[in-house]
Amino acid sequence: MFGGSFDPPHAAHRALALSALQHLELDRLLIVPTGQAWHKKRTLSASHHRLAMARLGFADLARVAIDTREIERPGPSYTIDTLREIAADWPGADLFLLIGEDQARAWQQWHEGAQIARLATICVAVRPTSSGEEGDFQAPQAWQQRFLRLPLAPMALSATELRARLGAHQNVSQLVPEPVARYIEDHHLYQAT
Repeated sequence: MFGGSFDPPHAAHRALALSALQHLELDRLLIVPTGQAWHKKRTLSASHHRLAMARLGFADLARVAIDTREIERPGPSYTIDTLREIAADWPGADLFLLIGEDQARAWQQWHEGAQIARLATICVAVRPTSSGEEGDFQAPQAWQQRFLRLPLAPMALSATELRARLGAHQNVSQLVPEPVARYIEDHHLYQAT
């Protein structure tokens, strides 16, 4: 499972999906756009836009499916609820949760964070620093066997930065998949009012 707001999906999201497919030898990777993000201070773009962009951004990747359960679920989106539903859908499957280092540092503050680690192996995208060293996230000693480090090429890229660039009418075509760039332009997303 790879959850996120995907507001918009970008090159680093795709790189993480590709790394997971390669290194974890996944049978299936579910991309799960968040519904009502309890932890975000900003208002997300409309769910139908984020869902459409996720579909466009990952459509060409084999073994990848877009999962709409969080968007369809009323109330706040909690990862543990989604993982429990996925576990019920695929009994006996080994579950993996893809997250970035920034999210990994806050993992213990997540809603039922310990239960998440019991239900799924948490795969942390580790980006090398500018000096070539790996990031500094270390799983708590008691949980180390439930965490994997997933290599990811260095990319100084965030959705926050992309939205700012789009709001300033800057070109982001090299930072998002081409169909996503077209969708953003066609629907005038992230434009300053």
